[in-house]
Amino acid sequence: MRLVLASNNAHKLEEIRSAVGSKHEILSLSDIGFVGEIPETHDTLQGNAFEKAEYIYSRFGLNCFADDTGLEIEVLNGEPGVYSARYAGEKPSFDDNMNKVLLKMEGKSNRKAVFRTIISCIIEGREYTFEGKCPGQIVTSKQGEVGFGYDPIFRPDGFEQTFAQMSIEVKNKISHRGLAMVQLIQFLNSI
Repeated sequence: MRLVLASNNAHKLEEIRSAVGSKHEILSLSDIGFVGEIPETHDTLQGNAFEKAEYIYSRFGLNCFADDTGLEIEVLNGEPGVYSARYAGEKPSFDDNMNKVLLKMEGKSNRKAVFRTIISCIIEGREYTFEGKCPGQIVTSKQGEVGFGYDPIFRPDGFEQTFAQMSIEVKNKISHRGLAMVQLIQFLNSI
């Protein structure tokens, strides 16, 4: 099956293509000639994921999917949550967002956090939703060079490394997005 990933995030595209393998073809927005930003105006991950997928589906009529991911930190009452990508303001760098989290976490002993991904997939006009969660801890300083987003400060439970210290293959097996992708792939393989 051919599906469009409704995202301009090149790191996310690479991660998802790696997880999907060769059975399904994942197209980028540039592959279909889309240039621009896709709106994210909702205050829930599910609302944003559906809005992004529907935005592309309604304009191109192509089967597509989008995800929205949030890092939910217990001691910060679930922040940054749905605002994870823009936690430090409009168009912040990954470092800006991580630095804000690390600053707010200074002196906090409770480091519990959960990464959560919601995928909204639209096939022939019908929406399907998949969710993945990965519990872990916020480390006290950035560790590792691979990945993107909050990967250098998030260590999944049961591991000694942050996501940014893991290979993409290991991360895809345990991460929030990887777990949601497994559900999406199983669904695609069943239709």
